[in-house]
Amino acid sequence: MEEVVRLENVTRVYKVGDVETPALRGLSLRIERGEFTALVGPSGSGKTTALQLIGCLDRPTSGRVFINGRDVTDLNARQRALLRRGTIGFVFQFFALIPTLTAYENVELPLILSGKNGRERKKRVEELLEAVGLSHRAHHRPDQLSGGEQQRVAVARALATNPSIILADEPTANLDTENGRQVMEIMQRLNRETGVTFVFASHDPRVIRFARRVITLRDGVAVDDKTLPEVTGEEQK
Repeated sequence: MEEVVRLENVTRVYKVGDVETPALRGLSLRIERGEFTALVGPSGSGKTTALQLIGCLDRPTSGRVFINGRDVTDLNARQRALLRRGTIGFVFQFFALIPTLTAYENVELPLILSGKNGRERKKRVEELLEAVGLSHRAHHRPDQLSGGEQQRVAVARALATNPSIILADEPTANLDTENGRQVMEIMQRLNRETGVTFVFASHDPRVIRFARRVITLRDGVAVDDKTLPEVTGEEQK
């Protein structure tokens, strides 16, 4: 399998004045194309920090980060932004939709920023909204959508530019059981259909049960790594 993510003995230490707080203490992991992987662990275990490094939102204090075989450790802010735009999609806990834009416009925005023409944008947005079951809500703003619908829009937006990696930080934390299950079902199906790699940071059992690989973090290092049989949405009910 083709490697898409590799962390080599990564540390991340945050400093406030003279106080140092280590978030990662030598984390090493490897994720291959097409995986549906959950990073799990208690609060403070380093899950979100690991996602930020994989997503090129931050740089490690030491160690190396590789994305699609490229060493991205020493990239500057502009270089990291360019890499994110074409390679990585994000799904956040609080949806992070632009409130004044419709569902259609939120999904379209990354395509505008990447320079796609109007015809290409229209085709892609319509495909994605259909894929997440929201074609009929295309012209509704976030405040007119349920939490589950907003997160489905966020998933569609994350996929807009055909990234190779989707990173999701606690994607079901603000959803009830049914909406959380629906969002995970959609992401699982899109993973199978597109081959995009999904990496989650979560402590939610709903996410963990859907994952095909679970990497457990504790005190900034990986302490367990299990491959699990695939579980479908029907089996979750």
